[in-house]
Order: sequence, then structure tokens, then C-alpha cells
Amino acid sequence: MIVEVIATSVEDAKRAEQGGADRLELITGILEGGLTPSWGLAEAVVKAVSIPVNVMIRPHSQSFCYNQDDLRVMREDVRVIREIGAAGIVIGMLTEEGTIDQRGLEMLLSEADGLDVTFHRAFDEAADHFAALQVLLGYPQVRHLLTSGGQKNALDGAERIASLVERTKHTQLSILAGSGLTLDNVGGLIAKTGVKEVHVGTGVRTGGQALQYVDVEKVRELKQRFQL
Repeated sequence: MIVEVIATSVEDAKRAEQGGADRLELITGILEGGLTPSWGLAEAVVKAVSIPVNVMIRPHSQSFCYNQDDLRVMREDVRVIREIGAAGIVIGMLTEEGTIDQRGLEMLLSEADGLDVTFHRAFDEAADHFAALQVLLGYPQVRHLLTSGGQKNALDGAERIASLVERTKHTQLSILAGSGLTLDNVGGLIAKTGVKEVHVGTGVRTGGQALQYVDVEKVRELKQRFQL
């Protein structure tokens, strides 16, 4: 089982690694659902830890629909993140009709050679989840799909997540369940869905507060309690 922890600083990253996290999602703007961190922060985090660092590529929080200016910014971010030595990127884009923006996706993937690619929760706003899934399965570079099953939190979306897990068996795509996960509910989600990757943020932070640091002991307990 892979545990991915959200980090917003070098301190977060070190704490998550100390607790036993398997991978980081590095972001800024945690209250906006995650935005692209500065290049300086990305480089500092990559140098500070030995576990994989996947960096969010999201220029704003207005929507998941991006114009050409947005996409050019995102492509440049991907280029720099790759050169910094990060393990991967976290991306996601939709058309106005709620389908996967394949043109935008391909534009970013063209700069992502060798990077681990996660398609993020833009997926949850797609008009048809299973149609969107089929599109993503056509891109071998996309290895993880972060989703709450189309609901506000992953517990409410457990049935849909289970369906996605079933449909991605024997493919390159792994379902990464996230949103609203805590020490108390992640075991139930795993049992209901069969996911092999979980994504945690506020649930492993001090006091359960988004703007506090990652809590080393909560990450450690998560790993130990459910033998993740």
C-alpha cells in the first residue's frame, strides 16, 4: 500500500518522510485545493528528502479549464520541475463540456518525459467518469488517478472508487483515493474499495488543521495501524 502525503513546505516534507510516507504531493495553496509551488520550493524539497516528490502543476483555482496562456505556463513549469529532479507531476484539465482536455494533456505530457504522472481530482468534475477513465487509459504516461469518486470526500465516493479500481485492474493506471481521509476512516475505505494507494492531507496534520505542519506520529500511526 502506498501512502502519499501532501506537503506545502520543506518542513512538511521532512516530517512526512520521517513518519514513513511513501511519496509526497508538493503544493502551495492548500485551502484552494493545491496550486503550483515555486520552483525554489520544489528544488529545496527534492534535495531535502529521499522519497519521491510529485509536484502539482495548477496555475490557478478558477476552474480546471485552461486557455493557451495557462497551458504554456504549465508546460514551462513541467519543464523546470523535470530539470529540478522531481519524481513526477500532478496535472488535470477539462474542456468546458466536462471531458478530458486531450490537447492540453498532450501538451504537458510532451514535456514530461521520464516523470511519474498523476491526473488529479479534475477527474471528479468530469461529466462522465467512465468515459474520462477510458481516455486516460489511452495515455501510458499517466500512472495514477487521484479521485474521491466524484464526491466531496472519498468515503462518500467509495462505491465509485471501487468501480474505478475494478476497471483499472491489469492496466498502467492505479487509483489513488483521496479527500477527507483520516486515521479513523482510511481502513474502512481500503476495505470497501480495494485501493492500493491513499492520499492524505489535513488528516495527518497537527490538530487536523490544513495550515499546520504534517504530524510525524499521525503518518507513522497510519502506516502501522493498517499495515500500509
